[in-house]
Amino acid sequence: VQLVESGGGLVQAGGSLRLACAASGSTFSIDAMGWYRQAPGKQRELVAAIFKGNGNTNYADSVKGRFTISRVDVRNKDTMYLQMDSLKPEDTAVYYCAARRWDSGEYDYWGQGTQVTVSS
Repeated sequence: VQLVESGGGLVQAGGSLRLACAASGSTFSIDAMGWYRQAPGKQRELVAAIFKGNGNTNYADSVKGRFTISRVDVRNKDTMYLQMDSLKPEDTAVYYCAARRWDSGEYDYWGQGTQVTVSS
């Protein structure tokens, strides 16, 4: 499985960005996809996740009500999105797309990351 992110950039506080993650390869093996982020000097954290089977979503408390995760599957090509609204400077980080195999308890596949910078 290959993951490619796009959509990062620089935005002012209060603004919006939409990240996309295109998955290709053996996407039939994936049962969950998520967005992680890592800010300088901080640990990587799970921001949001979406589960293929039932479409359920999870969000970190810090982004609830501001971020929305979604995905579309067309001809075994998964594309996951993260709509980020009401951005804050503390949302500044490198955002990573991740995917988990159905038989794994961890995220197995990772994208290269995309920088999101929110200015105050």
